[in-house]
Amino acid sequence: MKKSKVLCFVLFFASSLYAHSAAKGSLFIIGGGSRSESMMKKFVQLAEQVKSGKIVVFPMASSVPDEVGPEQVAEFKKIGAKEVVSFNLTQEQALKPENSAILDEVGGVYFCGGDQARIMKVLLDTPVQKKLLEIYDNGAVIGGTSAGAAVMSEVMITGDERREVKEGHEFETLQAGIVVTSPGLAFIKIAIIDQHFATRKRHNRLISLVAENPRLLGIGIDESTAVLVNPDETFEVLGEKNVVVYDAAQANITLSPSRAIGIFGMTMHVLLPGTKFDLKQRKILNP
Repeated sequence: MKKSKVLCFVLFFASSLYAHSAAKGSLFIIGGGSRSESMMKKFVQLAEQVKSGKIVVFPMASSVPDEVGPEQVAEFKKIGAKEVVSFNLTQEQALKPENSAILDEVGGVYFCGGDQARIMKVLLDTPVQKKLLEIYDNGAVIGGTSAGAAVMSEVMITGDERREVKEGHEFETLQAGIVVTSPGLAFIKIAIIDQHFATRKRHNRLISLVAENPRLLGIGIDESTAVLVNPDETFEVLGEKNVVVYDAAQANITLSPSRAIGIFGMTMHVLLPGTKFDLKQRKILNP
């Protein structure tokens, strides 16, 4: 009898811990480029389902954040968002615990495009980053485009390369150790996100990274396209173009003396709008 009670307690504790740790929010990850009104309205609708529905815009990735932030606020208000504010935070501001209160009662957070390193320079290991993860766990929708998409994954592509190349000749090889990564905001931990994918021919860098990190899926999102990641870790493709998924979990990966990459048995999916994919089971749900 005692053993039974202990077992029940352990199972209850484990299930409670899992429920607490499992994220309950959504991710709205846009590959850059133009964004349709219907796509952005979907983001607003998701935000309105949580707390006050307020949307916070972070424009720090931009080289002109004080222009981009208000422009994005105006875009959201034009399509019906009731309350939207923009904060161009500095690292000094993000490090102050009291400033995480800007995310109180927020239903959605949106990261503008630009350079993802600028976002992480401000937010990494700050109370604001911690609060972002908390509101995501509590149901908020976290979205972003271009650089704002790159920061979503735990392993973030910086856009830099560990070799000197002439402009226009970036990432021309499938080679280990040349793609520079750094910590992202870690909303998604089982995949690496890349953006402007087919448009800017970014296959080489994502394949190289997946070969180095086969436990992670590679998700390349093209322009005018988004993935909506649901709380159950499935996602749906939205927008106009396609999303490429690389899965090397079962592949045989080899390196030449020059660190050129060989991959045998890697799976590649090219998903169109409306397609749903299960991140945990690594499979298409509605082919």
